[in-house]
Amino acid sequence: MKLIVGLGNPGEPYENTRHNAGFMTLDSFAEHQNVTFRLEPKLKGMLASITLQGKKAFLLKPMTYMNLSGESVYAVMRYYKIDVSDILLISDDLDSKVGRVRLRATGSAGGHNGHKSIVAAIGTEEYKRIKIGIGRSDVIPVIDWVLQKFRDEEAIEIKKAISIAEQAIEDFICDVPFYKIASQYSSK
Repeated sequence: MKLIVGLGNPGEPYENTRHNAGFMTLDSFAEHQNVTFRLEPKLKGMLASITLQGKKAFLLKPMTYMNLSGESVYAVMRYYKIDVSDILLISDDLDSKVGRVRLRATGSAGGHNGHKSIVAAIGTEEYKRIKIGIGRSDVIPVIDWVLQKFRDEEAIEIKKAISIAEQAIEDFICDVPFYKIASQYSSK
């Protein structure tokens, strides 16, 4: 059983903001796979179930806000007995240009509060990641930058990145080795 986690902040004010690249990716993937999310209060998130080529996975959007994402991830892992090796997390990446897709088998939190929360909750950095570049501003403070909506020209690049991430998610669910997925879908 796989767990695909998209990071973001719940609520209308945060929709389509840079920090919600993970939510945006999972929403698009769920729509293309014709699955719907349901609120699971005990698991502190929105959860959807999907089966591809006989392989089952859960899609999770934590409803705890970014800084507490680990609470929901840990709750789902524990409830469904999901091993950390079967987790794929999608998040925004402040240190990559808009639309760049980076896949990593492991890594540090790198200053990202969602990753920090998850590492603290599950006790390891050893989970797989898809990082979607959101760029960085030289003049706008980070806290304001990540909560901005994408400009029109950036939205085009983000849609391309989301499409690539969706293909990687599908391969991950279908048990393609992660090193092959990372090699194929990471931006050059």
